Amino acid sequence: MRWVYVALGLGAAVTLVPFVWLIRSALMQDAQMFVAPPEWIPDPFQWSNFTEALTAQPFGRYFVNTVVIAVISVLGTVVTCSIAAFSFSRLRWRGRDAVFAVLLSSIMLPYAVTLIPTFVMWQELGALDTIIPLTVPSWFAGAGGGVLNVFLLRQFFLTIPFELDEAAYIDGASPWRVFWTVVMPLSRPALIVVTIFTFIGTWNDFLGPLLYLTDEESYTLSIGLASFQSMYITQWGYLMAASAAVIAPIIALFFFLQRYFIEGVTLTGIKN
Repeated sequence: MRWVYVALGLGAAVTLVPFVWLIRSALMQDAQMFVAPPEWIPDPFQWSNFTEALTAQPFGRYFVNTVVIAVISVLGTVVTCSIAAFSFSRLRWRGRDAVFAVLLSSIMLPYAVTLIPTFVMWQELGALDTIIPLTVPSWFAGAGGGVLNVFLLRQFFLTIPFELDEAAYIDGASPWRVFWTVVMPLSRPALIVVTIFTFIGTWNDFLGPLLYLTDEESYTLSIGLASFQSMYITQWGYLMAASAAVIAPIIALFFFLQRYFIEGVTLTGIKN
């Protein structure tokens, strides 16, 4: 058993190398960053990279924009995907399994195939340079990558004993009441997993804001990071420092919800 922990520790150490490289690069001058053999300890520590990077662009505004988009997307995804998953797992209606199979088949459709038609649609609706194309799809279960979330929640809902639903129906509860008072409270781990996945996907999204946002006041953090790169020069110290600051909320969110995340992934697909 001891060797198992040693192997796991070595594997974890390997996966941390990119993160360590990011932090040490954020505290170095550009000339020191790419010397061979590589230096792992900055000399001297370039703490000014963080202050100068975060003030070189209006990252405060970018942060607010990103948080607004992420919160709206998380709320829409959790609400609509859970409703769809409840219908596919707890309700009986004709053609349910066929519709679910068609929904899952949409996963095989590459994002690039729908990219241009979707852009043209939002252009015709006059929604370009707004957060509408980045947030509204999350309020339609199955759109914006929500199919996997519907599948995950459906599998988790199937693990909840159906006897609880039957007892609620006998007491006169409606399907909506069963959904809100029975299924949702028991599905907190799975809902937290969907929340984490959606938040990370929205927080790191680069292509969506790049396509739909043109006003600098509407930029997100991912677009702000790209501003440190150009055709002729890349400000590596600023880029690494800003990247470390941007991923800090993601790391904090994961550690804060780690127990629920692991529990939700572990229990998904285990029935009764």
